[in-house]
Amino acid sequence: MNAVDSILSEDSELAATPGLRLMQLLELVCTASEPLTLVEIVRMSGQPKPSVHRMLQQLEAGGLLARGGDGRRYAITPRLMRFAETVLRSSSATGVRHAVLRQLVADVGETCNLTALSGAEVIYLDRVETAFPLRLELGPGSRVPLHCSASGKLFLAHLPAPQRARLLDGLGYERFTAHTLGSREALEAELERIRHEGHAVDAEEFIEGLVCVAVPVRDDAHGPVRCAVALQAPEVRMSLPQALQQLDKLRVAAQGIARAMR
Repeated sequence: MNAVDSILSEDSELAATPGLRLMQLLELVCTASEPLTLVEIVRMSGQPKPSVHRMLQQLEAGGLLARGGDGRRYAITPRLMRFAETVLRSSSATGVRHAVLRQLVADVGETCNLTALSGAEVIYLDRVETAFPLRLELGPGSRVPLHCSASGKLFLAHLPAPQRARLLDGLGYERFTAHTLGSREALEAELERIRHEGHAVDAEEFIEGLVCVAVPVRDDAHGPVRCAVALQAPEVRMSLPQALQQLDKLRVAAQGIARAMR
């Protein structure tokens, strides 16, 4: 069952309430790989066109959806993304997620974090620092670029093609170090490798002397990437090949976090 089918299979009596119908419609738009037109939303929701139009107007008036430049397609807004990030950071699973990260840091000896995709950036949802004095402190809510971070490249690699293309079109490909992938062609080749190998790396691409390895958090082996678990370390203390030796531990932690988020 795909995401849209799951949304539409909700109990019909509950789905009949106005508030839940709004939430279902919002969830339907959020699961789409690209902005949707009114006609597409009507077809996918199975609701009458006047009802769908009225609900879209309400969601737009509330700042949760917005229409693009052509005035026809509805997409999520920064306000909705901030709301989603707040839910992720403060959900009942936060304690379990943090405990998994703490254990991971104890196992690998370096800083580990949990991140999510936020627009054209990566946002830190949780982070546990190593006890070593030499470290980079990025607390929850911090943001880093997509094209030069391990988590960012991981998210890009696994996005639906239309959404990935839109993000790649808008990236500035700023070079933060001599190792930053500075062109779309180089980045797309890297994304192909990530899809094949199942993990992403930051080989001193964002900060000189800092390496990172990231793995996906999924509900199942073939599901969408919800978040990423990443190991981050100074290269003088843990080289990238050494960090890659921790992949199995990262994947076990990702599975634990996925269970906590269900």
